[in-house]
Amino acid sequence: MADTGNADIKKLTFERAIEELETIVKRLEEGKVPLEESVAIYERGEALKRRCEELLLQAEARVEKITLDASGKPSGTEPLDMP
Repeated sequence: MADTGNADIKKLTFERAIEELETIVKRLEEGKVPLEESVAIYERGEALKRRCEELLLQAEARVEKITLDASGKPSGTEPLDMP
């Protein structure tokens, strides 16, 4: 897959990337896109999906989980364990 035209994807916010991805999916589902364009927008959609996954992983890494003391009451927070 060529990376031409996808460099701007690295600058997109999650919301903008998911919005564009949804538009691509809708266009492909309609089936009215010529084959060449279908392939091109599918490739862009894959790049957008990877961007969304990357941003979600970054957000997940920043989330903290609440820790509980022996009585089950919240006692603080700690970084979320990443597999």
